[in-house]
Amino acid sequence: MGALGWVGCAAVLIWAVALCRTDIRDLRLPNRLTLGGAVAILGAALCCGRGVGAVCGALVLGRVYLAVHLAAPAALGGGDVKLALGVGALTGSLGAGVWMLAALAAPVATAVVGLAGAAAGRREPIPHGPSMLLASLFAAALAIF
Repeated sequence: MGALGWVGCAAVLIWAVALCRTDIRDLRLPNRLTLGGAVAILGAALCCGRGVGAVCGALVLGRVYLAVHLAAPAALGGGDVKLALGVGALTGSLGAGVWMLAALAAPVATAVVGLAGAAAGRREPIPHGPSMLLASLFAAALAIF
């Protein structure tokens, strides 16, 4: 991976850490981070010749998350829907298998954390953003490295 690739990886990691920290602390995913990241990732993918996969990944995951949000707004927030655009673009740009792994791993990870919390007697809400980001980073790392 060239220097530009490492810079891109670092930027995505910084973006993910900022989003995770905010979602865990405030149970919110701010538009400037979710939508700004989605635009940056889509732009980078277009510049690297991976735009079609990124756009498809963003649109499909965004629609799935929007459908869940509309069906059960208390279970999945609007910030998660907007974050789905960015992580869908990121994983979609790396291929359908990467996208699918991240899309399936994120809800499983949130469910595991929720079940563990319930078993420990904890009742606070579980933010889904960190699971989305970690699943996407894990799937992307498998594809890149």
